[in-house]
Amino acid sequence: MTTSESRARETGAPDTDGPVVRTASGAVRGLTEQGLSVFRGIPFAEPPVGAARFQAPRPPRPWDGTREAYAFGPPPPQESGILGRTDRLAAQDEGWLTVNVWTPGPDPSAARPVMVWIHGGAFRTGHAGQPGYDAQHLAREGDVVVVTFNYRLGMEGFALWDGAPANRGLLDQVAALQWVQENISAFGGDPDRVTVFGESAGAGSIASLLAMPRARGLFRRAVAQSVPGTFFSADLARDIAAALAAEAGREPTAAALAAVDPQQLVEAGAALGPQMPRHATRWGQAAPTTVPFAPVVDGDILPRTPWQALASGAAREVELLVGHNRDEYRLFLVMSGRLGKITDDLARATLRLYAPGGEAGESAYRSAFPDATPEQLYERVQTDWLFALPSLRLAEAQHTGGGRAHVCELTWPAPGSDGLLGACHALDVPLLFGTYGADPDGRFFPGGRPTPEAERLSAFMRGAWTSFARTGDPGWPEYDPRSRLVQILDAEPTVAPYPEERSRALWEGYDFPPLPLPA
Repeated sequence: MTTSESRARETGAPDTDGPVVRTASGAVRGLTEQGLSVFRGIPFAEPPVGAARFQAPRPPRPWDGTREAYAFGPPPPQESGILGRTDRLAAQDEGWLTVNVWTPGPDPSAARPVMVWIHGGAFRTGHAGQPGYDAQHLAREGDVVVVTFNYRLGMEGFALWDGAPANRGLLDQVAALQWVQENISAFGGDPDRVTVFGESAGAGSIASLLAMPRARGLFRRAVAQSVPGTFFSADLARDIAAALAAEAGREPTAAALAAVDPQQLVEAGAALGPQMPRHATRWGQAAPTTVPFAPVVDGDILPRTPWQALASGAAREVELLVGHNRDEYRLFLVMSGRLGKITDDLARATLRLYAPGGEAGESAYRSAFPDATPEQLYERVQTDWLFALPSLRLAEAQHTGGGRAHVCELTWPAPGSDGLLGACHALDVPLLFGTYGADPDGRFFPGGRPTPEAERLSAFMRGAWTSFARTGDPGWPEYDPRSRLVQILDAEPTVAPYPEERSRALWEGYDFPPLPLPA
């Protein structure tokens, strides 16, 4: 720890030696940490409370003097995260909408590439201050400026209320990217070379931004890791929102909910999720996910699904890198305690619910994977439906629309949990950031210690991601639907035809429409 960091963090004394940058709203003073200048908790919008609650974000109020940017802003209201509770959830400060910047140096003439991370968490959990998103390795090794930020989650950000715009969390992301355009040059970044990158719900956010007219021109490149295929239709979103409001004892309107404590709404969302599987007739494919939040294809903020928008050329000017993990659903299978407990009846019902064609889709899966056990079929179809094929389809849609895309698949298995997790969902995050000890339960890396293989793969991924941010080339060929060459991320990274060809063929022609409200 540097003298600057020690003084500011351990004694609480002002750090008058830290780097100072003047933003459009006022000056901020950061810390010097291991050769980087780091700024935390800078407002990019007004706190979304009072009259601003459930509304589009508003620009931050300017301040006088120099604001200390030493600590992350508080997380937005949320429930527990799937990998352990996020920290500081009881914070009373309502200034949730803040950005953080890691830079090799705040020199406006440096014009470094900028990488803007959008965190995941099923659109209901997560925040930019989580230890797993410490961007020091990316910034230092890649000589790039890295930005992370918070956005509204759950009922605050994604429930569809009367009297409020849809997709408020996505509008927060647009506001953060506008802040980057206006201010990042002062931190040594190039506003003309901005790359957004994210995983899971963060990748779903990026897919949405690619399709949103309001986000056009705010970034040049995009990296989407494990894109979820679960986008809601407006009818489905309204019906789920009505159930959420009922859990809180209110009508589903912004006016009725504006005076409700945010934590009460968090509790309502947390209460509804486990009930959703009992409403399969009412909510269809969305019900078993237990996740009542997703981007809403409302015809305005998000006019079309990302797959429709990209296929029509809506983002052809954006260079895209997209990928997924081989065993995405394994994480949820293990954490739910269902590993080793999947019956053939459950596999049959799940195949008929998610595979294209229903009963015919079940037969097609069984024919394509004749040696698979019921559990393997149950896991495979949910890996394909939730993340794998939506990710591949996004690259194919970009190609169809005249744009460029690169594809990768992580096949390297996590060493933790006795090897049960495989190359599961979220494993790519600690590999990319080099934050092996951030998982409090050590599911991926026991004791927070990486193996030599993990360190080599981690360095390869950071090199590829930062190269893409710098030049648009991650180091392997563009994806072409004829050859289907992709980068395989394993102990020895190789380029090969897409490995999940059987799954790809089963989903050919499926464009992941918005999840409907069943009739």
